[in-house]
Amino acid sequence: MSFGATILDAEGLRLTPDETALFREADPFGFILFARNLETPEQIRALCDDMRAAVGREAPILIDQEGGRVQRLRAPLARVWLPPLEHVQRAGDAAARAMYLRYRLIAHELRALGIDGNCAPMVDLAGPETHDFLKNRCYGSDPATVAAIGRAAAEGMLEGSVLPVLKHIPGHGRATQDSHYDLPHVDADPEALDDTDFAAFRALNDLPMGMTAHLVYSAIDDKPATISPRMMALIREQIGFGGLIMTDDISMKALSGSLAELSAQSIAAGCDVVLLCNATLADRAAVAGAAGRMGPAAAARAEAALAARRAPAPLDIDAAEAELARLMRGQVYG
Repeated sequence: MSFGATILDAEGLRLTPDETALFREADPFGFILFARNLETPEQIRALCDDMRAAVGREAPILIDQEGGRVQRLRAPLARVWLPPLEHVQRAGDAAARAMYLRYRLIAHELRALGIDGNCAPMVDLAGPETHDFLKNRCYGSDPATVAAIGRAAAEGMLEGSVLPVLKHIPGHGRATQDSHYDLPHVDADPEALDDTDFAAFRALNDLPMGMTAHLVYSAIDDKPATISPRMMALIREQIGFGGLIMTDDISMKALSGSLAELSAQSIAAGCDVVLLCNATLADRAAVAGAAGRMGPAAAARAEAALAARRAPAPLDIDAAEAELARLMRGQVYG
């Protein structure tokens, strides 16, 4: 089966007739939800049903639910978590188990609402100059430790029937600017990158989905990774990531050009899917047209990602919460 090479969002709590018509025609691979789309459990489930009905299949519906600053679902709809870095530091030697439990509980909450994809784990490495928009979302600075924690988080989601999205490939931690507003440039030596930032992603290159980073690795190419054929080849060959690759939001200010041009460039560079957030209906239609439909290789990766959705494993919520509280010495939630 082929899919439209996009992941799109909705303006409000239910689809408008125009959105339904666009989604029916464009057939996006999946959808993503934001705070404006989330009011009550019943409404969220109905919106997810609307989205899937528009494309006539069980399309993946994603959300950003890292915990800390980046979590779209908040009380009373979901638990409110400590920032990831604080969570990891508090758990100490038990960080991997604590993050597994955190994301297993998050997956349980998401799946109950009809959401089956989460834009996590984030295995960007924290460094002395990591920008504040990213730093407390990281899990640490050692690639092997961060990869082990990321693996545990991903497994927690998979066991809860939620697809993890590994981000931001091939590594955003060295950026000193916020790519929502500016284009970061990283000047590190390629060998140093391979030993550190890239290594964390290499250890998780079997995960079903990943998200690109909008930044320039100056020693490798002068184009942002999302639209760089050279960087996308590095992700596939040097890092060995075999899953479906989606762009970070193509409308972020790190990238220059029209949304349609950027969408076409990202697909030509080697991305499988274009993510567009917070855009007008006309912009969503333009991006869907520019991205087109997946080719055979991308469609095969998409099918493999969907096949990674397992039936949820049994979960004793009380026992999971009690264990997590013990590992965290009582301070679990933000």
